[in-house]
Amino acid sequence: MIALLSRIFIKNRQDVEDPSVRQAYGVLCGAVGIGLNLILFGLKSFVGVMSASIAITADAFNNLSDAASSLVTLIGFRMSGQKPDHDHPFGHGRIEYLAGFVVSCLILLMALELLKTSAEKIVHPDVPAFHPLIPILLSVSILVKLYMYGYNRAVAARIRSAAMRAAAADSISDVFATAVVLAAALTEHFSGIHIDGWCGLLVGLFIGYSGICAARDTINPLLGQPPDQAFVDRIRKIALSDPAILDIHDLIVHNYGPGRTMISLHAEVDAAGDLLSLHDAVDTVERELQRQLHCSAVIHMDPVVTDDEQTLEVREEMRALLKEIDPVLQLHDFRLVRGASRTKILFDVLAPYHFKMDDDALSALIDEKAKKIDPGYHTVVNVDKDMNS
Repeated sequence: MIALLSRIFIKNRQDVEDPSVRQAYGVLCGAVGIGLNLILFGLKSFVGVMSASIAITADAFNNLSDAASSLVTLIGFRMSGQKPDHDHPFGHGRIEYLAGFVVSCLILLMALELLKTSAEKIVHPDVPAFHPLIPILLSVSILVKLYMYGYNRAVAARIRSAAMRAAAADSISDVFATAVVLAAALTEHFSGIHIDGWCGLLVGLFIGYSGICAARDTINPLLGQPPDQAFVDRIRKIALSDPAILDIHDLIVHNYGPGRTMISLHAEVDAAGDLLSLHDAVDTVERELQRQLHCSAVIHMDPVVTDDEQTLEVREEMRALLKEIDPVLQLHDFRLVRGASRTKILFDVLAPYHFKMDDDALSALIDEKAKKIDPGYHTVVNVDKDMNS
């Protein structure tokens, strides 16, 4: 259904990097979620009242909270699509993350209420009435929630949305919750064992866990996290598509919300090349990054020597030295300054955050190993952290 509706209502639906397309997907999924959850709430409320089952009634109100969550998601996507203004020059994209966090809080509140109600049912148990409609409606509910999980997960992956991932997590938790309620109803009917309250307690714990996971997934982008590796690979591919750019490093992705991304990077170019031609190549790559990824890009040119044998030889020696220390270390911004009594070697080392050695200790170790290659070598090392690892 989502695929069909997207063909009808979303123009250029394949261009998911376009903020307006992302917004349209979010609004569409939110509207469908509201409708389906309200239908499930009505059906389960009827069955819950008819059977006097706390587990079924709790599951019904869980669907009502899901409808509210879908409404929050829909509003979040609508608001995040607003254009930048004087007070928010980077746009409103992070509202989507806030919407996902609100959904997570609603999930947690529902979990707490369900735990409280289930505990009361355990202390004061009563036997729910059984009706043949109960397993039928609960089975239909499970199928509907599996469908909602499927389209929320697919759209979340397609448009890289934390809010949609939270909605998908909520849907799969509902599948588990309703399955437990169905199992409880059948068990009590056929065996006479009163487990309605205990099943409600189990459902509450699972829903609470889902809410915590969803909250984590929406808070991390607000705090700042590395970009997806696939996004980094696309940036590298676009940048290196121009033969004038030899390599890139110091890539930083500033995330102000989906569709509001700023990129800065250093591009290595031939030091012997024509300055105006190189500048034009860098400008072209900046425009191509903006066109394909719908982002702002700033590129700093780093001239590197490509035709001096000694420079190339020493650079390879330093790369081999770094690999000997740890293969995760990378070298860039390499320069060589020849003196009468010594050769000064200047370069940056890119180290991931999981690399444990202290920066000063690493610099000292590199200088020590370089002097073993040639006592006249003197290294000046700057250690960078890899913000994409």
